[in-house]
Amino acid sequence: MWLGKFLDFEDIKDLGTKLQKELFQGIKKYKLTPLEFTILETVFNCRELAGYDLILNLNKHFAGTWEAQSGTVYPILSKLKRDGFLDSRPVKSPIGPIRKVYSLTEAGEHIIKTKVNRNFEDQLNFVRNVLIELSSIYVQSHPKEEKEDIIIEVQKSIKKILETVIETIPSTLRHKRKCEQCGSEIERIAAFCSFCGATMLKGSDEKKK
Repeated sequence: MWLGKFLDFEDIKDLGTKLQKELFQGIKKYKLTPLEFTILETVFNCRELAGYDLILNLNKHFAGTWEAQSGTVYPILSKLKRDGFLDSRPVKSPIGPIRKVYSLTEAGEHIIKTKVNRNFEDQLNFVRNVLIELSSIYVQSHPKEEKEDIIIEVQKSIKKILETVIETIPSTLRHKRKCEQCGSEIERIAAFCSFCGATMLKGSDEKKK
């Protein structure tokens, strides 16, 4: 989740090139809430995503700190499309009703890339500060005689998390799932293929049996 109540795109809009002016013609607003921006980031990383799969990805992203609900997510998707950040297209499923999948518009993709590039170091520092503050509160919430052991536990947990982040960044770019039905590459968590609508859960369910 990005820091700040709103993310302002006025600085990007005013860059002034002819290409950017053409890109931004379809954008109807220049401020997004952190949740709206997080949704756009998630769609960007998945290329195309159905609403149901977006909810699965958001719940993984928030890791139990907040639960995405269809009553919250779908109205935001409609709003982001109306404001010019998202496109959608119907995908016919061989096992169910037609599903709508979302992707970023050219302007939406440009905004995401530019905003992240401009604020990447600030966001890393923000994450660092959150880890320090949470860790401090967590350690101080334990009895004095347990603190030394808790500090070691916290250090190990954070080290493991950082190692996972470092290892995951290149692997998410190299290794992608493939739909068994149409062969399309599917990124991150998806219950359904955004290209043909086939279920992506069948294989994993069979492995569990």
